[in-house]
Amino acid sequence: MTQLLKTWLAQGPTPQQLISFNHHDIVTGALFTNQVDAVYQKLQQSPAKRWLLASDSSNLFAVGLCAALIAGKQIILPANTQPGSISQLSAEFDGVLAEQPLSDHGEYLPLRKQLSTGNRPWPQLAEGQQFGELLLFTSGSSGQPKAVRKTLRQLDAEVTVLENTFAKHLPHCSVVATVTHQHIYGLLFKILWPLAASRPFLSDLVEYPETLGYYMALFPKLCLISSPAQLTRLPKALNFERQHQVPSLIFSSGGPLPLEAALGIRQVFASLPIEVYGSTETGGIAYRRQHSAETAWKAFAPMRIARDDSDGALLLNSPYLVDDAQLRCDDSITLLGDGLFRLEGRLDRVVKIEEKRLSLVQMEALLNAHPWVAQSSLILLDGQRQQLGAVVELSDVGHAELLHNGKLHINNTLKSHLLSQFERVTLPRRWRYPERLPQDPQGKIRLQEMLQLFDND
Repeated sequence: MTQLLKTWLAQGPTPQQLISFNHHDIVTGALFTNQVDAVYQKLQQSPAKRWLLASDSSNLFAVGLCAALIAGKQIILPANTQPGSISQLSAEFDGVLAEQPLSDHGEYLPLRKQLSTGNRPWPQLAEGQQFGELLLFTSGSSGQPKAVRKTLRQLDAEVTVLENTFAKHLPHCSVVATVTHQHIYGLLFKILWPLAASRPFLSDLVEYPETLGYYMALFPKLCLISSPAQLTRLPKALNFERQHQVPSLIFSSGGPLPLEAALGIRQVFASLPIEVYGSTETGGIAYRRQHSAETAWKAFAPMRIARDDSDGALLLNSPYLVDDAQLRCDDSITLLGDGLFRLEGRLDRVVKIEEKRLSLVQMEALLNAHPWVAQSSLILLDGQRQQLGAVVELSDVGHAELLHNGKLHINNTLKSHLLSQFERVTLPRRWRYPERLPQDPQGKIRLQEMLQLFDND
């Protein structure tokens, strides 16, 4: 297996390589090299080893990422930049590398756009030094943010597999994304893979169909990195009309893509999106183009897939993992042979809302910490779009507030409380306040009774 990413990171871009672009600016390899070296020099002078990295600009993020990797630093990628989430991670970092300070803890090194074209060399590893590593934080089943370590070897292995699997469909493609680079999917598909394969990426996030249309008209060959939530809405936004300009490839990851959405994308763009199944811990495990509800997943070439006979859990051996040990995943599967399998459902209480990974245990713990709440339970509600339902048993103080100020006031107050640690898009959409949580004598939640609370609005 070639070391596509490591080779690129050791040599740097050519001066003419187009790194990134948006509607008013482009960044060439020469300018990118100047930016990376400027940040690298400052990182080398700092004793801080662990740096929290965050930026809305994919270009500035890539600058900080490359500089810190070559400087041998540990890079902390938070799931989001909500104040409560950053505060939870304060013991994990010694400095912040971002456009804004984000925290009063540790050193702060600003990421700034530079226009200087100087003639700096691409920075090199110091003698005897290793490339840095990444630490991503995702929701663990215990309810606390779970640290997932990624070495350059692991990331390189995945980038190389992606290139070997899909490169023939991506000649001279530019990459645009509707997903953030702060998570593993966007990090790999929008930043690391394009850099290593010399494909320019859009430094901004595509938020509207009109913006996507603008770039499709501008670039005849385009690769779209998106998510199920956004792809589900896109056909309707385009009036289900066949588009004249279409992406060369469309990727979807982060959660299950409804069949209706996949077929809708084919209607407007003339091809099915490629879904990628995986997680922060595992990286990409398999892919498919969903022709029907029975379309199987195909494991990427290096993956070895097995099934735990006790509960159907997916057992994985992968070069993306830290060692050769078999990893037990939280999804159950049915094996279909020759690297093909069908997903049968989750085995834990970590769910995905709008492609954001969320621990129900963690959110319940935060809800229960509010003085108006005696105890709470969250449930995933199926429908046209998956959403959370919150069932809350109020405390005496909470009951008094409900009596005097009404349900909407309680809803909004508890949502504001949750916003200290969770993004708005992940918050419960529907709220119920029974006298008691539906529980059996052992204190276990009665799932059917929970669901019945949401039968009528």
